[in-house]
Amino acid sequence: MNVAERYVFVVEWYDPNASLLRRYDLLYYPVDGSVEMHDLKNHRVFLKRTPYESVHLQDLFIGNRVTIFSRQLHLIDYGDQYTARQLCNRKEKTLALLKPDAVPHAGEIIDIINKAGFKISKLKMMMLSRKEATDFYVDHLSKPLYNELIQFITSGPVIAMEILGNDAVNEWKKLIGPANPCVACTDFPETIRAKFGTDSVRNTVHGPDSFATAAKELELFFPSSGSGGPVNTAKFTNCTCCIIKPHAISEGLLGKILIAIRDAGFEISAMQMFYMDQVNVEEFYEVYKGVVAEFSDMVTELYSGPCVALEIQQNNTTKTFRELCGPADPEIARHLRPGTLRAIFGKNRIQNAVHCTDLPEDGLLERRILGRWRSRLVNFKLSRFPTDSANLCLRTNMDW
Repeated sequence: MNVAERYVFVVEWYDPNASLLRRYDLLYYPVDGSVEMHDLKNHRVFLKRTPYESVHLQDLFIGNRVTIFSRQLHLIDYGDQYTARQLCNRKEKTLALLKPDAVPHAGEIIDIINKAGFKISKLKMMMLSRKEATDFYVDHLSKPLYNELIQFITSGPVIAMEILGNDAVNEWKKLIGPANPCVACTDFPETIRAKFGTDSVRNTVHGPDSFATAAKELELFFPSSGSGGPVNTAKFTNCTCCIIKPHAISEGLLGKILIAIRDAGFEISAMQMFYMDQVNVEEFYEVYKGVVAEFSDMVTELYSGPCVALEIQQNNTTKTFRELCGPADPEIARHLRPGTLRAIFGKNRIQNAVHCTDLPEDGLLERRILGRWRSRLVNFKLSRFPTDSANLCLRTNMDW
């Protein structure tokens, strides 16, 4: 490795004190994992070159967010031609669509995606209208199975994901296998369709054939405007809220946690990946400020990367799901409740895998995030109800 090698990215950071979006050059030196930042507006050094173990080269690609010294930075462009030439083909994006028959197996399929080296950058469970389904299958209009495809894809929820990886379009197509699961079972038994598919319609997953098709289909499911697109599946009845924390996402535990929740008898009726910023998290955790010694670390963890919010359904859901999550401290959980989510997947009181609703009356209030939040939160408002410290109401100005 060239000891002088360094990569430059243009990043944005929202300054909550000034209510401004600030822009910097972020320099990364692979030889020692150090970072440096330059203020683009004032043309001065903002952060001197400093070793920072939490950021790695694989985290640095356009569209991702990294947290450096409590600042969540959004990578929006390459900072020089060298970086663009070296890294522009390193991360390609494509659509990974789990069809209605795949939703019960979402945990296993997401685990396969993570193990294959893909990074999930967007995720949402949604229902397709007939119009959206016909737009999606426009190229299949003349095929004999067209009507059956439309009927099936609109028969239940789907899970759409934007996944990133080297040569993502081709590698994802290899991972899912032939459209006919019978052929997949015979010729490519390790593929997703071989494992979970039934026939050429109920074949579990979809992957675009080309980079251009991937871009078009991603725009259908995740519009660049940040609004619109297929509706989410939140039901807001007899439910509770679970948030899978950033450390669990980055460690590739999302699929395993989904499997554990399903195997415990719960239904996941809605799911969405989202990002929070420092202001949002501080408001969300406001009731713990001055009460919990780890408050600052709790805040940093929750906005350090993407979270996944789940709407969970079962009778007496809030009480029983909280029991599945276990004590907040994973060490205590491992001694007293070794089968709980925090005992199995948690690391410490800060990185304890999941947040769950404390009280039944909180469930509806917290679940509003499933229908309202997008990858980039704006004008987030949070108000607290007086009945208990856990009574949190999440409000935004975004329609759901």
